Amino acid sequence: MNKVTKPLWILVAGPYRSGTNDNQELIEKNVEAMNRMALQVFHKGHMPVLGEWFALPLIKEAGSAKIGDEIFNRIFHPIAIRLGEKLDAVLRIGGESTGADEMVKQAIKRGQKVFYDIAEIPEVDLSQREV
Repeated sequence: MNKVTKPLWILVAGPYRSGTNDNQELIEKNVEAMNRMALQVFHKGHMPVLGEWFALPLIKEAGSAKIGDEIFNRIFHPIAIRLGEKLDAVLRIGGESTGADEMVKQAIKRGQKVFYDIAEIPEVDLSQREV
């Protein structure tokens, strides 16, 4: 695969609540899967980002009482959409997810790259980068 000289900022988008019935253990497994993929993106030389990294602390600070309450809904997906406007690409992972599919839809609309497999993401050729 071709290498690139400039790292991309890549949103890792996958299921958060989908298929969990809001079971916290299952949600944590979904986040862990996205974090593992983010680490692989990082090892390819890029900057991985998860909307959850930004949204969840704000949701807690805003006083959300439970997943899916008004505060949660006002912050969770809007954070990822705003974040996506600043990024270069989206990596869609995992199973069914309305939210992750929306991130892909928005990326396509903005003309950003969308990857569906880590193997599609080119490595950064650090030997060609100025430090």
